[in-house]
Amino acid sequence: MLRLRLFFACFLIFLTFWVHAQSGINKFLKPSDSINKARFNSVVIAESSIAGLGLIGLNQLWYKDFDRSNFHTIDDGNEWMQMDKLGHVFSSYQLTRLGTESIRWSGADDKKSLIFGSALSLGFLTTVEIFDGFSEEWGFSWYDFAANVTGTGLYIGQELLWNEQRASIKFSFHQTRFSDQNPDKLGENLIQEIIKDYNGQTIWLSINLRSFLKESSIPSWLNLAFGYGAEGMLTGTNPDKEGIFIDQDRYAQWYLSLDLDLTRIKTKSHVLKTIFSVVNVIKIPLPTLEFSSRKKRHFYLFYL
Repeated sequence: MLRLRLFFACFLIFLTFWVHAQSGINKFLKPSDSINKARFNSVVIAESSIAGLGLIGLNQLWYKDFDRSNFHTIDDGNEWMQMDKLGHVFSSYQLTRLGTESIRWSGADDKKSLIFGSALSLGFLTTVEIFDGFSEEWGFSWYDFAANVTGTGLYIGQELLWNEQRASIKFSFHQTRFSDQNPDKLGENLIQEIIKDYNGQTIWLSINLRSFLKESSIPSWLNLAFGYGAEGMLTGTNPDKEGIFIDQDRYAQWYLSLDLDLTRIKTKSHVLKTIFSVVNVIKIPLPTLEFSSRKKRHFYLFYL
């Protein structure tokens, strides 16, 4: 009996501290009603520093293994069946969203938030592209640059037009057999494969139905998602430039699926709102119909 009382006493003490901590975190995560200079300066300094350190790290750790060259451009519009370009659209869209929402948290108005978000996204990604331009291995790609502008433009355009995101760019991934055949290009472990194996990536345009059908009874968090992917790619082109992988069975895939917009789930908890916002970059696995250039159809109960 004494042990039971001690357990409940400890549990109540823990619960008290947990509730207090949750209250403090909620207060911290709640966006300011008006400009909070301390928050604003902290966000600008923190994100600028992270972006700067990231670029320095890329320059010192990634590009140092490859010969430098004079600035040059490349024509890579036909590589990886455009999956890499859609990856740029996804990255720029989400970076713009991150920058915009973080500044809004400080109480900045919409105009300042959008300017900061777009500057963060395009500034960072364009600098990376310029680094590519001075690398013998790669080169500045106007296709990549256009994809970056498209992703940022999609976010800003919706904010200016509707003051909300009715369509978002999302990402999903599943492991494939192709990485084992060319691990240098497609990754040697799960983390590398998520970034490099385009065969397992799907880029989604997730559209919120209720935002277009205001008077309907459709749940506010239910989305309709259109995805694009491709498989059979061991290198950027077919045949590859080195002539090693000359018989690649490459084909495109299109998907129709349901999705969830977690940011539209109603909750008073700013902790949950933050978690939902972070997780919302991922397409939720739900029933999916696949169409492919092989003229075959597949149905998945839960597609990753």
